[in-house]
Amino acid sequence: MTNIEKRSVNILSAIPKEEYLFKCTSACAGCSSSLCLRYVLKAAGPDSVLVVPACCTSVLQGIYPGTAMNVPVYNIAFAAAAACASGMSNAFATLGKKTNVIVYAGDGGTVDIGIQALSGAFERGTDFLYICYDNEAYGNTGMQRSGSTPLGARTTTTPGGKPTAKKDLDRIVEAHNPPYMATACSAYPLDLYKKVKKALSIPGPKFIHILAPCPPGWRYPSEKTVEMGKLAVKTGTWVLYEREFGKLSISGPSKAAMRKPAPLEDYIKGQGRFKNIKPEVLEEMRQQVERNIQRFSREEAGIC
Repeated sequence: MTNIEKRSVNILSAIPKEEYLFKCTSACAGCSSSLCLRYVLKAAGPDSVLVVPACCTSVLQGIYPGTAMNVPVYNIAFAAAAACASGMSNAFATLGKKTNVIVYAGDGGTVDIGIQALSGAFERGTDFLYICYDNEAYGNTGMQRSGSTPLGARTTTTPGGKPTAKKDLDRIVEAHNPPYMATACSAYPLDLYKKVKKALSIPGPKFIHILAPCPPGWRYPSEKTVEMGKLAVKTGTWVLYEREFGKLSISGPSKAAMRKPAPLEDYIKGQGRFKNIKPEVLEEMRQQVERNIQRFSREEAGIC
């Protein structure tokens, strides 16, 4: 197979042709979560098991007895995904198997309901990969706000806009000192593929946080999903990076964006969830983005 590490991040033809997520999903039109899962499974290969708590992925699998999944899937309660994965990983190790154990969970089941089990699994050093695909709300139950919903976003439970900032999940995970963690975005599938491959090559607990724009929840046309993800990165709202054994490396698209970010308004104006956002809230969002960019820039440069 082509050595993916030596190829341009634009050469999607280098990715294996095998499919482990079929076309018959029950996902919404323009769903970026299913796009992400397709590339996650291509990177992981057939000897993999998905642990899925209650989330949109529980639905997009299809209706029994049919399924869109071409790998084993264990559906588990909202709060228990990482705990289940711990037991599964230990069982495979006892049997001498190298099967990839991957949790694929939404932000509600990670940032809020599942964070205790996630913390416990990381503290125990469980050999697994935890992936949070983040559509910034409880998408499966009607787009209620989650801890990952950004400041100013309208949801069914914050109709006037969320008054608080998005919880910084990555810094919480970072405090557990995992050997590998990264961010990704559905609009950059090869970047995601390479990060999943790297994560699965490293023993111990790994974490990847994927921004997954959601057409019905964010209220934009379904054909704009890739554009919306790219705008999140180009404006610096979402920074792509890897942290390997504590060392930060900012990914190429975000390096370019951090030198000259696109206007935040380009990202905000296309989303109905930010309709009629107050100028002072938009300014606070802009300051959050600028502070975040400065923090990452200082760390990568080794400046305290």
